[in-house]
Amino acid sequence: MSQPQPHRAEIDGLRAIAVLAVVFYHFGLPGVSGGFVGVDVFFVISGFLIGGILWREKIATGKLGLGQFYLRRIKRLAPAYVAMAIAVLVVGWLVLLPNDYRETAKGVITATVYLSNVLFFRQSGYFDGAAEEKVLLHTWSLSVEEQFYLFLPLVFLFLGRSRPAMLWGFAALFLLSLISSLPMTERSQPAAFYLFPFRAWELLAGVLLAVWATEKRFEYRINAGVSYAGLAITLGAIFLIQPGAHFPGWQAMFPVLGAVMLIANGQHDNHVNRVLSMRVPVAIGLISYSLYLWHWPVLTLTTYVRGAYAGPGEAALWIAISGVLATASWAVIEQPVRKAKSLGGPAVLGGAVVASVLLLGVAGYVFRADGVSGRFGPQADIHIAATGDFLQDFSRCYTANDGPLKELDVCPIGPKDKPPSLLVWGDSHVRAMYEGLAQIADESSRAALVIWRAGCAPAFDLQKQESAATAAQDAACSAANAQIREAFAKLPEITDIVLIGRWSYYATGKGTGIDAHNTITLDSDRFDAAAQADLFAAALRATVQEISYTDRFVHILEQPPEIALYSAPKVARALAHGQITPDEGTQRSAIGRAEAERRAKPAQTAIAESGANLLLTWGAFCDAFLCEAIHLGVGQYFDNNHLTNSAARRIRGVFHPIFNAEHR
Repeated sequence: MSQPQPHRAEIDGLRAIAVLAVVFYHFGLPGVSGGFVGVDVFFVISGFLIGGILWREKIATGKLGLGQFYLRRIKRLAPAYVAMAIAVLVVGWLVLLPNDYRETAKGVITATVYLSNVLFFRQSGYFDGAAEEKVLLHTWSLSVEEQFYLFLPLVFLFLGRSRPAMLWGFAALFLLSLISSLPMTERSQPAAFYLFPFRAWELLAGVLLAVWATEKRFEYRINAGVSYAGLAITLGAIFLIQPGAHFPGWQAMFPVLGAVMLIANGQHDNHVNRVLSMRVPVAIGLISYSLYLWHWPVLTLTTYVRGAYAGPGEAALWIAISGVLATASWAVIEQPVRKAKSLGGPAVLGGAVVASVLLLGVAGYVFRADGVSGRFGPQADIHIAATGDFLQDFSRCYTANDGPLKELDVCPIGPKDKPPSLLVWGDSHVRAMYEGLAQIADESSRAALVIWRAGCAPAFDLQKQESAATAAQDAACSAANAQIREAFAKLPEITDIVLIGRWSYYATGKGTGIDAHNTITLDSDRFDAAAQADLFAAALRATVQEISYTDRFVHILEQPPEIALYSAPKVARALAHGQITPDEGTQRSAIGRAEAERRAKPAQTAIAESGANLLLTWGAFCDAFLCEAIHLGVGQYFDNNHLTNSAARRIRGVFHPIFNAEHR
């Protein structure tokens, strides 16, 4: 066996910087805009330590003791993770709504088999608000590291006969991963953020440092300036990098470079290393794994029940509680298991297998049971059901590989053996209506194509700037609409067009009630209008006329009334946790018709002037005085403007005259 590297206290201090950056960022403390780069620092540290261990063992013995390596990893990582996962499942039973509990169970399953980063890549959204409701989201980085533990020994095995080959192999893999991560960030930021191939370079940076230092018998001493520069670069990344679509990309080079410099000069006697080696930073570094594990469930579950924190003071309280849990986890779980000499290989492996099977079994039950409904009473159950009534079967959807709709997401509905003669085009309200559209298409035996893009008005010659979208998404909206415009000439079999959208949003330029903070600004090179409502009306009118000139019938679905203060998940959660009374829940689930009409008037005027056939919806949700989100005990809205599947199926009759019309 090779001699282990002496303990380096300054690396524990660097761990403290990394974990506190992540914790402070997650809890929303001001100024730490780039705190998430603490994960990048952790990657470098892991690569350096694990790569160094394996390299020294390989050159000392000529082989790798993979059995002992993985047993050490299990003893180091599994106990605290299992405890955290059990706590999440127990607390989740008490506070999480079924849909959220099911998703949390899915997170437990994927984290237990080291694939949670893949799950969250598919779900995306680390930097958006929805991230705060994913209780196991933080395990994505643990899965990346665990995949690294599987990948790194394979490189040693394949290239192990030659030390130069191993060194050059690591360098080549480092460059390949780095070079591929840069364009991938712009092409698919979630992939670059979550997936191991595009993060491997950060871990390999640490590996290369450890390998080079071992080969050169480097003593990790250069000069004080390296430590000062490394600390400045690391802290600069923590305080200056902004979350968003351009990270990781080239910005991730800064925390990685800073960490490499600090480690490379870690044995030099200077103020930076002396501070990093002090008792408090070292103590925080020692509990950093447990603190990382526990802080995110504390944050997500408390805000889930209580709502947003009142301010930095309350956030600091929960950070302190996270620290207490982390210290207890380290002292009671991590350390005893790591130091227990009686725990041999069979006991460690057997315990890990049993714990994993139990976790997978319990989480699998929760997932199969759709989050176990019926835990919060009948008043909440109506809104809970609406919360889960928003998922559709998109198994027939595909991205067109060729033809006039190439690279657009297209969903066929209706008979599979008939060519589509109808096109449904719009924004996310099309998605909300999808179940009703699919059902009426089957019932009428008329095939149709469905195309939608969130936040994208189905109208020509418009550009948008939306607060909830990136510039690339805004540009993609205009490009897709232009492509659909060109496609009409190549789709002669399409005789009817149905336009569906959140018309009031485009006409007024903002959301309402619970989403009043969302804004959208429309612009056009073709239409000149001072008010956005007039610009939208002109674009919609011109779009309808242009399509009509191609001998097609154009229909517009009247946007259902917006229930300004309603959100099925929020009302369900408030009722489940006793934060509002049933009467207050009822009040949030309705709006006066006069108020709803004032909100809708600019859009309704634009639609009336467009010349399209109007498909009316308000009668299904409103009487003369009130518009309601609940109909005969069934939730009709997911949020303040999107319908549930139940509502979409209930009002599908509005499309009956179109789908049952003879092919024209």
